Amino acid sequence: MSRPPLRQAELPWPTAADVTAREAAGWVPSPLHSFVLKIHSRCDLACDYCYMYRSHDQSWRTQPRTMTDGTVDLAGTRIAEHLAAHGLREAGVVLHGGEPLLAGDATLARTARVLRAAVGDGIRLNLSLQTNGVRLTERRLDLCAEHGIRVGVSVDGGRAAQDRHRKGADGRGSHTRVREALRLLSEGPYRHLFAGLLCTVDLRNDPVRVYQDLLAHRPPSLDFLLPLGNWHTRPPGLTPGDGRTPYADWLWAVFERWYGAPVSETRIRLLDDLMALLLGATPATEALGLRPVRYAVVETDGALAQDDTLRTVYAGAAATGLDLRRHSFDTLLRHPGVAARQWGADALCADCLACPLHQVCGGGHYANRYRRDTGFANRSVYCADLTALITRVRGRLAADVGAVA
Repeated sequence: MSRPPLRQAELPWPTAADVTAREAAGWVPSPLHSFVLKIHSRCDLACDYCYMYRSHDQSWRTQPRTMTDGTVDLAGTRIAEHLAAHGLREAGVVLHGGEPLLAGDATLARTARVLRAAVGDGIRLNLSLQTNGVRLTERRLDLCAEHGIRVGVSVDGGRAAQDRHRKGADGRGSHTRVREALRLLSEGPYRHLFAGLLCTVDLRNDPVRVYQDLLAHRPPSLDFLLPLGNWHTRPPGLTPGDGRTPYADWLWAVFERWYGAPVSETRIRLLDDLMALLLGATPATEALGLRPVRYAVVETDGALAQDDTLRTVYAGAAATGLDLRRHSFDTLLRHPGVAARQWGADALCADCLACPLHQVCGGGHYANRYRRDTGFANRSVYCADLTALITRVRGRLAADVGAVA
């Protein structure tokens, strides 16, 4: 298929004309299979690295605090419509925020009922919520169990790591409260609800200590997130071009501890996906590689948005001008910013295409590629770190495969 010019030197992402040209050349959008519903737009923590509240985009200030019943109903209708149109029998919905537990128990319960009723019995709907854990109690876990809602918790490690960033507005750390919530979630009757932990990497924390502190909660999966940044707003401790790869070094230490364990301790999404790609398999998620991105974000007011992380790029970067009332999810798929993330290698810059590792790293996270003059047609600001990590893991796997052979 011929590749229409993206003209990203002029615009942050392709134009509607680029999308039309690509469709004419045979591109067909991949349907969405995951939906992020922002059921509450505020939070009860004041994390100093938060992409929602501490970045360029402050549009959360104009969002209603809680998603209304009417918006939830319409979201259910639109999701069901999209799944039916594409013959999908399974989908995921993440109840998100802000902090979704601030929406209240009645809203959580009603949202789950509405979504399941909307898609019908023939669809496997995987419901989950992503929480900071502060308000996670036995009563709320009972509610989640009743409605089949799995729970993911964002946590940065032990007390020192957690309380450095994840504090309340009063400056009080959240470690003690979150530790108790994780005890409830990881032990006893609620264990089946435990979806996993998300941890943002902080170079000041010892990587193996962080991994072991998180492992103490017996999570079924972990994910380590690189701090959001780009070529203008650099991630902490990163100076591209200076020859150092601090984030690769940090993650490599985790890899060696995790991979070298005598028995499997947990899944680590980033590392599992990396190994799958290096071994020629299909990764479980779209965090790495070139698979089409297939999730959508619904704001509290029903607006359809791109990935939340684009808030770190510039004000309005995540906005599409579309909303549930007037537009379908198929319309969202044809928004230039959304479409570009389904084009795989065709949306990468020349430097990435010339690199033999681009099929593994996928060019890096979209938000990490941004430059004001060339939009997203750039290498990731983490390019050197991704290269170093992939090369080290590939070498370890090659040595092990060679030893077996």
